[in-house]
Amino acid sequence: MKKILKTSLPSLSAVLAGNPNVGKSTVFNALTGLRQHTGNWTGKTVESARGEVFFRNRKLELRDVPGTYSLLSGSTDEIVAEKEICFGKRDGVIVVCDATCLERNLNLVLQIIEISPRVVVCVNMLDEARKKGINIDLKLLSKNLGVPVVGTVARKNKDYKELLSSFFDICENPSQNRVRVTYPRELRRAIFSLAKEINKFNSSSLSPEFIARRLLENDSEFRENLFEFLSLSENEKEYIKSKMDEITNAAVEEGYDVKKIREDVALSIFNLAERISSDVTSFKKKDYIKKQLKIDRVITGRALGIPIMLFLLGVILYITIVGANYPSEFLSNLFFSAEEPFYLFLTGIGLPAVVCEAIVYGVYRVLAWVVSVMLPPMAIFFPLFTLLEDLGYLPRVAFNLDNLFRKCDACGKQALTMSMGFGCNAVGVTGCRIISSPRERLIAILTNNFVPCNGRFPRSYVGKLFCP
Repeated sequence: MKKILKTSLPSLSAVLAGNPNVGKSTVFNALTGLRQHTGNWTGKTVESARGEVFFRNRKLELRDVPGTYSLLSGSTDEIVAEKEICFGKRDGVIVVCDATCLERNLNLVLQIIEISPRVVVCVNMLDEARKKGINIDLKLLSKNLGVPVVGTVARKNKDYKELLSSFFDICENPSQNRVRVTYPRELRRAIFSLAKEINKFNSSSLSPEFIARRLLENDSEFRENLFEFLSLSENEKEYIKSKMDEITNAAVEEGYDVKKIREDVALSIFNLAERISSDVTSFKKKDYIKKQLKIDRVITGRALGIPIMLFLLGVILYITIVGANYPSEFLSNLFFSAEEPFYLFLTGIGLPAVVCEAIVYGVYRVLAWVVSVMLPPMAIFFPLFTLLEDLGYLPRVAFNLDNLFRKCDACGKQALTMSMGFGCNAVGVTGCRIISSPRERLIAILTNNFVPCNGRFPRSYVGKLFCP
């Protein structure tokens, strides 16, 4: 939207959060009029993008944080997103959801609602949901969540006045009836006890229950960030730490396993997300979910899961290698047919022969080889790989191979980065950021270099054939 009037009214700030691939950056571009690059791969936004929009004669500063499925596991993207939402300068949060898979998106929505009462839920891709016969009752969803819910179709730039209006309203009148996640009794009691102590020092907009729950999870990085954010003295820090220990020990004496706090939190959130999603979502085709489950059972089953995966990845690899021969040959002939005219041109403008040879036979010939050999396979491989991602198959590949990779102390997601490495190792290594654990991410980065990308295939074959 365009700036229409300068004003002296105080500006507002919002964080734009959401799962990967929900059109978050598209919403950001539509609101701000910027052209942030959009894409459909996990981790495309790796740091906060900033823009501004003017509405009701006031400026709204908007920050687009990395896409994340939750704020629980502590991956790099989740840490960046949580720091922006919890400790960044913001008046509220806009959470973008994918209407075609609402339940998965609600996991993040519930976590953010727990943090702040100033939340607006933007249900995006309603057109795609309608095509699949999925109908979402937005009014009922808003009632169940206790916060405003707005439906949008981001790529058509529609319905943003309602979204902005809802955000400005919630900033002026924070929700008092937002949904609460019900945790196990022992954990709930510990959270309320610690929240009472937190209230003595909490002057921020963060929910004291959320702060208490996160402190009980014993996340040292969050604790240090929180203490710095609240500007606590050393005595106040020690007081809170002592209360944490006291409340934790009391929970242990009651028989509660404090090591399961994150697991219990995740399970409680997932159960609530499932209940809300089933309540507000209906399907024109009654057997839609059953078909999805049947497909999942086949492609993730013990009998057919691995063979189907090997077949699909093998087909993609075969098409990439064989199909790239023709465009590679065409580009090679094209570039090398221009080599002699290029050399004559350089000598014609008076360059010394040694310089001409360095440019033509050094720089130009190397570039010609690189482009003709590497560009066609990459142009074939990555669109096919993206097709599998759009079909939702790649997460199932990671699921199928997770147990096998666990035996090597690695992660099933590494199967995806290694597959990407066949196209280009640089892209495969970059893709390792989707792996949550720093240790597993490092293993993936180091081992990904052993995957022979299309640039190394010819060298490997030549070495085996002619230099045994």
